[in-house]
Amino acid sequence: MDEVVEAVEKAKKEWDEAYAKTQAHIKAIENYGKSREEKEKSSNSLQRLNGLAQDGLNLLNSLHLKLDLLAPQLPTSDQVQSAQSLLQSWKKECNNLRLSLRNANLQAKANMRKAAQEERELLLGGGEESTIRRRNLQTKAGMTSAAESITESLRRTRQLMVQEVERNASTLMTFGRSYVICLSSLFLFLCVALG
Repeated sequence: MDEVVEAVEKAKKEWDEAYAKTQAHIKAIENYGKSREEKEKSSNSLQRLNGLAQDGLNLLNSLHLKLDLLAPQLPTSDQVQSAQSLLQSWKKECNNLRLSLRNANLQAKANMRKAAQEERELLLGGGEESTIRRRNLQTKAGMTSAAESITESLRRTRQLMVQEVERNASTLMTFGRSYVICLSSLFLFLCVALG
C-alpha cells in the first residue's frame, strides 16, 4: 500500500476516535449540573470538560489539515475526489460539534441554575430533609474553618521553629568564636610563658 494512502487511512481512524471522544465530552457538558449528587460524583469540572472538548476539536482540526495536505498526493483521481468530499464532510461535522458545544454549555448553565434553585428551596423549606441538609452544610463549613485554623497554627509553629533554629545557630557561632579566642589566648600565654 502506498505511504500516502496509509497516512490517509491512519488520519481517518484517528478522526473517528477523536470525534467519538469529543462527542462524549460534549454530552458530559450538556448533562453537567443536572443534580447535586451527580455533580459531587463527577471528577471532572465544567472547565475541565470544556478543555477536553476544545482539545478534541483542535485535534480534529489538525487531522482535517493533515488530510487536506495529503489529498492531492493520492495516486488516483478517484481517491483525491473521495478525500475532497471527506474533507467537506469533516468540515461540516466540526462546525456541528462547535455548535453542539455551545448549546451544551448553555444547557449546563441552565442545569446549574436549576440545581441551585432546588438547593435553595430545600434549605429554606421546612421539614426534616432541609434540617439535615443545613446540618450537613454547617458541618462542612465547620470542618473547613477547623482546617483553616489548623493550617494557620502550623504556619505560626513553623515560623517559631525557624526563628529558634536561627537563634541557636547564632548562639553556636558566638560560642565558636569564643572558643577560638580562648584557644588563641591560651596559645599566646603558653608561648609567652615558655618562651
